[in-house]
Amino acid sequence: MKIYKSKVKSVSEELKTINKKYNSISFFRLVSIVLFLGSLYFYMQNSTILFIGLAAVFFIAFILLMRFHSKLLFERNKREALLKINQEEISYLERKALPFENGQEFNDFHHPYAYDLDVFGEHSLFQNLNRTATFIGKKTLAQQLLTLSTNQTILDNQEATKELSEKLDWRQDFLALAKMSQDTKSSYQALLQWSKFPITPLPKWAGIASYVTPLLFIGTLITYLVTSKAIFLSYLTYIFLINLGILGMFFKRIQIEIANAEDIDKVINQYSLLLKKIEEESFQSKKLTQLQKRLKFKAQNASLHLKVLSELFSNMDTVGNLLAASLFNGTFLFNLHILKKLLSWKEAHAAILEEWLEVIGEFEMVCCLANFSYNNPGFVFPNLNSDFKIAFSNLSHPLLNEKTRVGNAVHFQPQSFMILTGSNMSGKSTFLRSLGVNMVLSGMGSVVCASEATVHPLPILVSMRLSDSLSDSESYFFAEIKRLKQIMDTLEERPAFVLLDEILRGTNSDDKRNGTIEVVKKVIAKKAIGAIATHDIEVCLTTNEYPDVLTNKCFEVEIQNDELHFDYKLRDGICKNKSATFLMKKMGVI
Repeated sequence: MKIYKSKVKSVSEELKTINKKYNSISFFRLVSIVLFLGSLYFYMQNSTILFIGLAAVFFIAFILLMRFHSKLLFERNKREALLKINQEEISYLERKALPFENGQEFNDFHHPYAYDLDVFGEHSLFQNLNRTATFIGKKTLAQQLLTLSTNQTILDNQEATKELSEKLDWRQDFLALAKMSQDTKSSYQALLQWSKFPITPLPKWAGIASYVTPLLFIGTLITYLVTSKAIFLSYLTYIFLINLGILGMFFKRIQIEIANAEDIDKVINQYSLLLKKIEEESFQSKKLTQLQKRLKFKAQNASLHLKVLSELFSNMDTVGNLLAASLFNGTFLFNLHILKKLLSWKEAHAAILEEWLEVIGEFEMVCCLANFSYNNPGFVFPNLNSDFKIAFSNLSHPLLNEKTRVGNAVHFQPQSFMILTGSNMSGKSTFLRSLGVNMVLSGMGSVVCASEATVHPLPILVSMRLSDSLSDSESYFFAEIKRLKQIMDTLEERPAFVLLDEILRGTNSDDKRNGTIEVVKKVIAKKAIGAIATHDIEVCLTTNEYPDVLTNKCFEVEIQNDELHFDYKLRDGICKNKSATFLMKKMGVI
């Protein structure tokens, strides 16, 4: 928290200094252009060569001030982004706001755990982790949350996360550049669509004409200036019109190449700056160094290639300005030359472009994990194994308030499956979600909300919070049966980590009890590890049949001073106390 507040103070001061310079440069830029016009006026009045010299000096000064002004604007925008980044972190850590995108568009109700564990949506795991500012970064983070990585990939992510968690300044600069890109899904997809659009070479005559007619124009212009013969002025007009006619033949092709590419040059330029930021940094971890190596192409850095592409798109924008397009193309066939270079760039780089953007996405994803680790110094990286050993010390839900959350020790050996009981509000569902969310974090290489953790990364299968599907015309009960079928089918292929919360709620008590017992028996037969929450005591008796596999755990509730008291501590055995009757009496229901 202190570091973020310190950065807000320092960045605010830098921003004030830059704003003063920016305003001063704006003033001097105005003065220089006024003096330039004034010098031209006095020259036209008395033809003194001194005023032409002054006009040239003031014009050069104006150009230099424009460049300096542009650099200051960039620095101002970057400082504003940095200021916002640190202000958002302070608001987040003070639990005043959650000012990050929630990834709702990535939610998949058919995914084995995305909806049940609140991976996406308001106050979701994604929203708490998300520090991305490009679409590819957001997409990469979402995919990582939904996918179990191999043990080696997880270890590589852990190593990269540790390294970037210590590079706070670099991470924030990288995020600031990403925010400045104002990248969107549409701009990202437009660029990829352009890169994959088939390349049709221009006819040979067009290539020849692109050089011949501009040279004819220049030659005729020089001849006219030397001879002052009006006939050459007529020739210039004809060549000008011929050039416009040639451009007209390729105008549709140019429009196709730049379709849906509004401001794409600015987005590509920011991509280039992001890649440059990666290229210039020194990394030690395996993952980050490998990603960095992917940015070398034809003996040049990817950032330079993208900078060229940005400039080409920027130059191509002139075709949209009637006056500029007529002038530049009537004389030099400017846009035809740019089209040739654009097609040449695509032919040479199209196959590698998406990979460069993926590198940006991977870095943003690791930055999110690094930021999560940095903000939670008490969290730990789990030790991985391949022996189906899963254990946590002081396990809790990472999104709960640090001051009030209650940690529990939990292990799945020697017994691998837990039957969990407890009254409503005692903490069963939160505990199951704590297990699930921390297993998701383990499977992507993140720190987990525990003081110690040992994990065998496994597929996660959950049936906790389904909903009636109106679009599919199916009831809650049928949706739950489908989910249980999905779980059983997956367990046929390989062991998994399974979490079940009060299953079969859509049937009568006897059917629910018997069905739950059979589900438990089948799940443990498939070597699943995990837990099931239930209110049926008879389900707990199943542990008598399978003492080596099943164990009973519970959350108890106590009545203290005529009030319910929940301590949210996991205990051995079956829940004994009940709260429903007490609550109904207290509230006058019965």
